[in-house]
Amino acid sequence: MKRRQFLRGAGVGLAGTAVAAPALAQAQPQIRWRMASSFPKSLDTLFGSAEQIASRVSKMTDGRFEIRVFAAGEIVPALQVFDAVQNGTVECGQTASYYYVGKNPALAFDTTLPFGMNCRQQNAWMYYGGGLKLTRELFKQYNIVNFPCGNTGAQMAGWYRKEIKSVADLKGLKFRIGGLGGQVLAKLGVVPQQIGGPDIYPALEKGTIDAAEWVGPYDDEKLGFHKVAKFYYYPGWWEGSAQLSIYVNIKQWELLPKSYQEALEVACAEANIHMVAKYDANNTAALRRLVAGGAQLRAFPRPVLEACYKAAHELYGELSEKSPDFKKIYAAWSKFRDDQYLWFRVAENTYDNFVYSVKRPAAAPAKKG
Repeated sequence: MKRRQFLRGAGVGLAGTAVAAPALAQAQPQIRWRMASSFPKSLDTLFGSAEQIASRVSKMTDGRFEIRVFAAGEIVPALQVFDAVQNGTVECGQTASYYYVGKNPALAFDTTLPFGMNCRQQNAWMYYGGGLKLTRELFKQYNIVNFPCGNTGAQMAGWYRKEIKSVADLKGLKFRIGGLGGQVLAKLGVVPQQIGGPDIYPALEKGTIDAAEWVGPYDDEKLGFHKVAKFYYYPGWWEGSAQLSIYVNIKQWELLPKSYQEALEVACAEANIHMVAKYDANNTAALRRLVAGGAQLRAFPRPVLEACYKAAHELYGELSEKSPDFKKIYAAWSKFRDDQYLWFRVAENTYDNFVYSVKRPAAAPAKKG
């Protein structure tokens, strides 16, 4: 009798186990968020990354946590995403922190600094070098929690109506550029203009600006800059990498079930890998098309780079004196950067310099059947 009772009890327990997971999923709340992006829908890597995150979050929560993504201008203008998240107009946003250095120059560290780290070094700093902790302490002042969600890798230096042969050629140049790079160039006579992505082409076409930088070949081709400015410069020293982030209103973040928080964090980390991979895969073909279409590639002369490098570090000294937040993060960031440079010079740089410069053998002819 006791054995039969035990088996019946065990049967109920097994049945309960079988339905526990679906029942638990149904018990989770249905949550709908809005995400405002700083980027237009035409940019399938930048804006597409936000859509990828939303899709992954939905799948990982069986559709219980859904995020609807809005392109620049659909809810708020491209450069007001930070404010919309801070104020609770939207629950979250996808943007780049260096658009908002006017609020606090230290915000730039969540994206990049001129002559800063490359993509791998930025990830190392954020995840294992204390960067995420430092930037989250900063963003907490603005009711925001930040999640790295992508990187462009090293960028091009943009499109110019005239050649830049010397530092003197920078004087009076009306240049669309975001972040601290504009402040560096202002020291050399440039007139920086911060313009959202959707508005750059019209400004360049009408002559409101003389030059514009964005990301690199894949995006620049889509935005059509080569149609109105033919000189294409490199490197974009103000963006040795450029990290994108998802910003979440802290109150909304704290209201999320832990499993939903985990889903969003995982989706952002996945997107951080995919974005740079997609750019690296697509930039080569896009660059070839641009050059075939008449774009003239130009490297910045070394004296121009050296003048900009000097101006950048002058700016960092000034900002450290004015901003305690900048001073605190810059001290940690610059030490980590210098350590990374030491390591990358040993193996990475030596390897890269060799394989990029050595003459490669011709491909072996295909064997005849």
